[in-house]
Amino acid sequence: MTWRKTYDGAEPQRVNKWLASEGICSRREAEALIADGKVRIDGAVVEDAGRKIEPGQTIEVATTDAGSQISAVLNKPIGIVSAQPEAGQIPAARLLTKENLVGAADAIPTKTTSLAPLGRLDQDSRGLLLLSEDGVLAKALIGPESKLDKEYLVRVAGPITQQKIASLRHGLSLDGRQLKPARIEQVEPQRLRFTLMEGRNRQIRRMCELVDLDVTDLLRLRIGPLKLGDLKEGKWRALTPSEREALIRGSKS
Repeated sequence: MTWRKTYDGAEPQRVNKWLASEGICSRREAEALIADGKVRIDGAVVEDAGRKIEPGQTIEVATTDAGSQISAVLNKPIGIVSAQPEAGQIPAARLLTKENLVGAADAIPTKTTSLAPLGRLDQDSRGLLLLSEDGVLAKALIGPESKLDKEYLVRVAGPITQQKIASLRHGLSLDGRQLKPARIEQVEPQRLRFTLMEGRNRQIRRMCELVDLDVTDLLRLRIGPLKLGDLKEGKWRALTPSEREALIRGSKS
Protein backbone atom coordinates (compact mmCIF):
# COMPACT_ATOMS: atom_id res chain seq x y z
CA MET A 1 0.00 0.00 0.00
CA THR A 2 0.98 3.64 -0.34
CA TRP A 3 0.72 6.07 2.55
CA ARG A 4 0.42 9.70 1.54
CA LYS A 5 0.27 12.91 3.56
CA THR A 6 1.11 16.59 3.20
CA TYR A 7 3.50 17.90 5.84
CA ASP A 8 1.94 20.76 7.83
CA GLY A 9 4.70 21.39 10.34
CA ALA A 10 5.99 24.91 10.93
CA GLU A 11 9.64 24.00 10.31
CA PRO A 12 11.43 21.49 8.06
CA GLN A 13 11.87 18.09 9.69
CA ARG A 14 13.91 15.01 8.90
CA VAL A 15 11.82 12.51 6.98
CA ASN A 16 12.68 9.56 9.21
CA LYS A 17 11.76 11.50 12.37
CA TRP A 18 8.43 12.64 10.95
CA LEU A 19 7.46 9.19 9.67
CA ALA A 20 8.20 7.77 13.13
CA SER A 21 6.09 10.47 14.81
CA GLU A 22 3.23 9.67 12.43
CA GLY A 23 3.40 6.00 13.46
CA ILE A 24 4.27 4.74 9.99
CA CYS A 25 7.51 3.07 11.03
CA SER A 26 10.51 3.52 13.29
CA ARG A 27 13.33 5.86 12.29
CA ARG A 28 15.52 2.91 11.37
CA GLU A 29 12.73 1.41 9.27
CA ALA A 30 12.25 4.78 7.55
CA GLU A 31 15.92 4.84 6.62
CA ALA A 32 15.59 1.34 5.14
CA LEU A 33 12.54 2.44 3.13
CA ILE A 34 14.51 5.41 1.79
CA ALA A 35 17.41 3.15 0.85
CA ASP A 36 14.96 0.91 -1.03
CA GLY A 37 13.59 3.87 -3.00
CA LYS A 38 10.13 3.58 -1.43
CA VAL A 39 9.83 7.19 -0.24
CA ARG A 40 8.87 10.09 -2.52
CA ILE A 41 8.42 13.79 -1.84
CA ASP A 42 6.30 15.65 -4.39
CA GLY A 43 6.80 12.71 -6.74
CA ALA A 44 10.61 12.60 -6.55
CA VAL A 45 12.37 9.64 -4.94
CA VAL A 46 14.15 10.52 -1.70
CA GLU A 47 17.75 9.32 -1.90
CA ASP A 48 19.29 10.97 1.16
CA ALA A 49 18.53 9.40 4.55
CA GLY A 50 19.03 12.85 6.12
CA ARG A 51 16.55 14.58 3.83
CA LYS A 52 14.14 17.04 5.42
CA ILE A 53 10.57 17.58 4.35
CA GLU A 54 9.39 21.17 3.94
CA PRO A 55 6.00 22.58 4.99
CA GLY A 56 3.45 21.98 2.23
CA GLN A 57 5.33 19.11 0.61
CA THR A 58 3.57 15.78 0.11
CA ILE A 59 5.26 12.52 0.99
CA GLU A 60 4.40 9.06 -0.35
CA VAL A 61 5.63 5.87 1.28
CA ALA A 62 5.27 2.48 -0.34
CA THR A 63 5.16 0.17 2.64
CA THR A 64 3.34 -2.81 3.99
CA ASP A 65 0.16 -2.16 5.92
CA ALA A 66 0.71 -1.81 9.66
CA GLY A 67 -2.09 -4.35 9.98
CA SER A 68 0.32 -7.01 8.78
CA GLN A 69 1.88 -6.74 12.22
CA ILE A 70 -0.36 -8.54 14.67
CA SER A 71 -1.86 -6.40 17.43
CA ALA A 72 -4.41 -8.17 19.62
CA VAL A 73 -6.91 -6.69 22.07
CA LEU A 74 -7.52 -9.29 24.79
CA ASN A 75 -9.81 -9.45 27.81
CA LYS A 76 -7.34 -11.18 30.10
CA PRO A 77 -8.76 -13.43 32.82
CA ILE A 78 -7.31 -13.80 36.31
CA GLY A 79 -4.64 -16.50 36.49
CA ILE A 80 -3.08 -15.65 33.13
CA VAL A 81 0.29 -13.88 33.01
CA SER A 82 0.97 -11.09 30.53
CA ALA A 83 4.34 -12.50 29.43
CA GLN A 84 7.39 -14.51 30.49
CA PRO A 85 5.55 -17.32 32.28
CA GLU A 86 7.23 -19.35 34.96
CA ALA A 87 6.74 -23.09 35.28
CA GLY A 88 3.06 -23.96 35.26
CA GLN A 89 1.89 -20.48 34.26
CA ILE A 90 -0.15 -19.71 31.14
CA PRO A 91 0.92 -16.69 29.04
CA ALA A 92 -1.73 -14.40 27.62
CA ALA A 93 -0.53 -15.02 24.06
CA ARG A 94 -1.73 -18.61 24.33
CA LEU A 95 -5.31 -17.35 24.41
CA LEU A 96 -4.94 -15.76 20.96
CA THR A 97 -6.46 -18.68 19.06
CA LYS A 98 -8.94 -18.86 16.20
CA GLU A 99 -11.53 -20.25 18.63
CA ASN A 100 -11.21 -17.23 20.94
CA LEU A 101 -11.22 -14.66 18.14
CA VAL A 102 -14.12 -12.21 17.91
CA GLY A 103 -14.60 -10.84 14.40
CA ALA A 104 -11.99 -11.08 11.67
CA ALA A 105 -8.19 -10.92 11.80
CA ASP A 106 -5.64 -10.80 9.01
CA ALA A 107 -3.52 -13.36 10.81
CA ILE A 108 -3.66 -15.67 13.82
CA PRO A 109 -0.56 -15.71 16.05
CA THR A 110 1.56 -18.86 15.94
CA LYS A 111 4.15 -20.27 18.30
CA THR A 112 6.81 -18.24 16.51
CA THR A 113 4.93 -14.92 16.70
CA SER A 114 6.70 -12.56 19.10
CA LEU A 115 4.00 -10.57 20.88
CA ALA A 116 4.84 -8.16 23.68
CA PRO A 117 2.32 -6.89 26.24
CA LEU A 118 2.03 -3.11 25.86
CA GLY A 119 1.35 -2.36 29.50
CA ARG A 120 1.23 -5.48 31.65
CA LEU A 121 -1.50 -6.76 33.92
CA ASP A 122 -0.37 -8.94 36.80
CA GLN A 123 -1.61 -12.50 37.17
CA ASP A 124 -4.27 -11.54 39.72
CA SER A 125 -5.72 -8.73 37.57
CA ARG A 126 -8.06 -8.88 34.60
CA GLY A 127 -9.31 -6.82 31.71
CA LEU A 128 -7.86 -4.97 28.75
CA LEU A 129 -4.47 -6.19 27.57
CA LEU A 130 -2.91 -5.21 24.27
CA LEU A 131 -0.31 -7.56 22.79
CA SER A 132 1.59 -6.55 19.67
CA GLU A 133 4.65 -7.03 17.50
CA ASP A 134 4.39 -3.39 16.36
CA GLY A 135 7.41 -1.44 17.59
CA VAL A 136 5.94 1.96 16.79
CA LEU A 137 2.80 1.13 18.75
CA ALA A 138 4.89 -0.14 21.66
CA LYS A 139 6.75 3.15 21.87
CA ALA A 140 3.45 5.04 21.83
CA LEU A 141 2.02 3.02 24.71
CA ILE A 142 4.94 2.27 26.98
CA GLY A 143 7.64 4.68 25.86
CA PRO A 144 8.90 7.16 28.47
CA GLU A 145 7.22 10.09 26.72
CA SER A 146 3.79 8.45 26.33
CA LYS A 147 0.87 10.57 27.52
CA LEU A 148 -1.75 7.81 27.42
CA ASP A 149 -3.70 7.30 30.63
CA LYS A 150 -5.16 4.00 31.85
CA GLU A 151 -8.44 3.44 33.65
CA TYR A 152 -9.24 0.71 36.18
CA LEU A 153 -12.15 -0.39 38.36
CA VAL A 154 -10.80 -1.62 41.69
CA ARG A 155 -12.70 -3.38 44.46
CA VAL A 156 -11.10 -3.06 47.88
CA ALA A 157 -11.57 -4.38 51.40
CA GLY A 158 -11.31 -1.96 54.27
CA PRO A 159 -12.89 1.38 55.15
CA ILE A 160 -12.67 4.02 52.40
CA THR A 161 -12.29 7.56 53.74
CA GLN A 162 -11.84 10.92 52.06
CA GLN A 163 -8.40 11.14 53.63
CA LYS A 164 -7.38 7.85 51.99
CA ILE A 165 -8.74 8.98 48.62
CA ALA A 166 -6.82 12.24 48.93
CA SER A 167 -3.63 10.31 49.69
CA LEU A 168 -4.20 8.04 46.69
CA ARG A 169 -4.70 11.05 44.44
CA HIS A 170 -1.40 12.66 45.41
CA GLY A 171 1.26 12.37 48.03
CA LEU A 172 2.26 8.71 47.80
CA SER A 173 5.68 7.40 46.88
CA LEU A 174 6.84 3.97 45.72
CA ASP A 175 10.44 2.77 45.73
CA GLY A 176 11.58 6.18 46.92
CA ARG A 177 9.99 8.04 44.00
CA GLN A 178 6.95 10.30 44.05
CA LEU A 179 3.99 9.02 42.07
CA LYS A 180 2.33 11.18 39.44
CA PRO A 181 -1.07 12.57 40.46
CA ALA A 182 -3.89 10.09 39.89
CA ARG A 183 -7.61 10.54 39.40
CA ILE A 184 -9.48 8.51 42.02
CA GLU A 185 -13.26 8.32 42.28
CA GLN A 186 -15.42 6.23 44.59
CA VAL A 187 -18.13 4.65 42.41
CA GLU A 188 -19.56 2.08 44.85
CA PRO A 189 -19.24 1.47 48.60
CA GLN A 190 -16.15 -0.71 48.08
CA ARG A 191 -15.13 0.13 44.53
CA LEU A 192 -12.81 2.86 43.26
CA ARG A 193 -12.09 4.09 39.75
CA PHE A 194 -8.37 4.73 39.16
CA THR A 195 -7.01 6.72 36.21
CA LEU A 196 -3.22 6.64 36.06
CA MET A 197 -0.62 8.31 33.88
CA GLU A 198 2.05 5.73 34.72
CA GLY A 199 2.31 2.00 35.25
CA ARG A 200 4.81 0.94 37.86
CA ASN A 201 4.97 -2.68 38.96
CA ARG A 202 1.71 -3.63 40.76
CA GLN A 203 1.19 0.08 41.31
CA ILE A 204 -2.48 0.13 42.28
CA ARG A 205 -2.15 -2.76 44.71
CA ARG A 206 0.85 -1.16 46.36
CA MET A 207 -0.84 2.26 46.50
CA CYS A 208 -3.82 0.73 48.25
CA GLU A 209 -1.59 -1.09 50.73
CA LEU A 210 -0.08 2.25 51.74
CA VAL A 211 -3.53 3.47 52.86
CA ASP A 212 -4.57 0.17 54.48
CA LEU A 213 -6.83 -1.03 51.69
CA ASP A 214 -6.65 -4.55 50.25
CA VAL A 215 -7.39 -4.99 46.53
CA THR A 216 -9.81 -7.88 45.95
CA ASP A 217 -10.48 -7.27 42.24
CA LEU A 218 -8.74 -5.17 39.60
CA LEU A 219 -10.20 -4.65 36.13
CA ARG A 220 -8.55 -2.52 33.44
CA LEU A 221 -11.15 -0.80 31.29
CA ARG A 222 -9.21 1.52 29.04
CA ILE A 223 -5.81 2.46 27.63
CA GLY A 224 -6.04 5.99 26.24
CA PRO A 225 -8.82 5.92 23.61
CA LEU A 226 -8.85 2.10 23.47
CA LYS A 227 -11.69 0.60 25.52
CA LEU A 228 -12.38 -2.95 26.64
CA GLY A 229 -16.04 -2.54 25.73
CA ASP A 230 -18.17 -5.68 25.64
CA LEU A 231 -15.33 -8.06 24.74
CA LYS A 232 -15.93 -11.17 26.82
CA GLU A 233 -13.33 -12.56 29.22
CA GLY A 234 -10.80 -14.82 27.49
CA LYS A 235 -11.72 -13.48 24.03
CA TRP A 236 -9.64 -11.31 21.72
CA ARG A 237 -10.00 -9.22 18.60
CA ALA A 238 -7.68 -7.51 16.16
CA LEU A 239 -6.74 -3.89 16.79
CA THR A 240 -8.17 -1.79 13.96
CA PRO A 241 -6.05 0.66 11.92
CA SER A 242 -8.12 3.58 13.24
CA GLU A 243 -7.55 2.45 16.84
CA ARG A 244 -3.82 2.17 16.19
CA GLU A 245 -3.75 5.67 14.76
CA ALA A 246 -5.75 7.03 17.70
CA LEU A 247 -3.37 5.43 20.22
CA ILE A 248 -0.30 6.85 18.52
CA ARG A 249 -1.89 10.28 18.22
CA GLY A 250 -3.09 10.20 21.84
CA SER A 251 0.35 9.30 23.14
CA LYS A 252 1.59 12.76 22.09
CA SER A 253 -1.27 14.92 23.35
